[in-house]
Amino acid sequence: MKENVLSRKYFLYRHRFGIGYTILLLLFAGLLFFLPLISPNGLSQAEMDSTVTSAQLSMESISNGEIIDLPYHLLQKVSVELIGLTPYAIKLPSMIIGLILGILLILLLNRWFKNNVAILASILTVLSTPFLYLAGSGTPLIMIVFWPTLLLWLGSKIQGEQKPRISYCFYFIFAMILSIFTPYIMYLVVIIGIYVLLHPHLRWAVKNLPRIPFIIACMIGAAGVGLMTYTILRNPATGTELLFMDEFSAHKFLENLERGFLPFISWSGNVESTLLSPMIGLASIALALTGLISTAKGFFASRNSIATMILLFNLLITGMNPDMAILVLLPLSILTAHGIRYIVDQWYGLFPENPYARFFGILPIGLFIGVMVVSSSLHYIYGYRYNPAVANEFNNDLELIYESIPDGTTMIASDEKMYDFYKIIEAKTEYKIVRSRRETKETEVASLRKLENANGYSLEKIIVSPKSYDADRIYLYKKM
Repeated sequence: MKENVLSRKYFLYRHRFGIGYTILLLLFAGLLFFLPLISPNGLSQAEMDSTVTSAQLSMESISNGEIIDLPYHLLQKVSVELIGLTPYAIKLPSMIIGLILGILLILLLNRWFKNNVAILASILTVLSTPFLYLAGSGTPLIMIVFWPTLLLWLGSKIQGEQKPRISYCFYFIFAMILSIFTPYIMYLVVIIGIYVLLHPHLRWAVKNLPRIPFIIACMIGAAGVGLMTYTILRNPATGTELLFMDEFSAHKFLENLERGFLPFISWSGNVESTLLSPMIGLASIALALTGLISTAKGFFASRNSIATMILLFNLLITGMNPDMAILVLLPLSILTAHGIRYIVDQWYGLFPENPYARFFGILPIGLFIGVMVVSSSLHYIYGYRYNPAVANEFNNDLELIYESIPDGTTMIASDEKMYDFYKIIEAKTEYKIVRSRRETKETEVASLRKLENANGYSLEKIIVSPKSYDADRIYLYKKM
């Protein structure tokens, strides 16, 4: 048949998808490895706070209810203890989880769409500015995208098979239990349960699971939820952080929605946030809208309604916490795949029996995708370096300390948050961190803020950073 001419004749054509996925994974893994060296310039306050939380974890603190994003903080604690307090160690957990998340997104899209569509949508997703930001940020924010993606992929392995392996049910339950340590994911678990009960295909899949293993999996899930409920009852503050916003009101909810999504769509470039504005390009938005419109007739197909469900969940949690808006990456990737599928199907419809036309028709689409990926990557790299609205949200003080301050120097960190963060440095170095100059008798000290009362000390040197609006970062004093 004519459509088999290329597959019989060309080796590269036969194995194009395997080669494409391999190149994508290698490029993606290599990019993640060098991500801290590319951008952004230094650490944000959120990353420093996350590192302090991770360093202070102990069995006692966990038993006292400090379980918010526990899996992530445990991984970050191990990373910092093994490598030391460096930007790379702080960001390494997100890089590892980002690699797993990227693979999960590729597998999920590959499961729901044909190879030609899945690989193009995967390239746009894992090499996009929002995804690179998540994978390069040393905060638990990436978990709000990781857990829904993992649950969706495991759910597809259960629902999409005539005889699914029961092991995937247990994987799903354990993932669900771990996921509820992340704020607001409990709502997603409830929504998934309601969705399964209402959707006929999913209801049929659940009914056909082996009874005894399914009951055991449900009992494990109930035990996990029960343990979490007991912890919340003992520590109401933990429950508030996991489930609610600080001050609930309709006005505050709408204000959070605006703050959360503004960096994604604003083109002014002056939104003060660690998110680079705009996070999503017009081409990506156009593809997603095309996908949304093209699936209107088949809305009740599981993969279509799932994207809408995740979008609604995204709106709910963003109204509670504007940082959660980053979850839009997941439904956006699904809708982008729908948009690419629609465009490819329309082209193939013009040449249903001409394999050469079908093949060469992909070239302009591939060129379009390539331009989107390159522009998104450059936007990420140069935006975080030179856009003052976001560049000023990061500092490279840690790098300046290692480069300019001799090991063994006493450093003064008068700010409480700053003290908690730099105190971690003492474990792997000979630096000594104090809160004020009254706590030391050293003749030479380094202060991370200008001393208001420097009686008895003379200012010897100011270490500056070209990457910060407040360029004077460290003050070196000597006793007179």
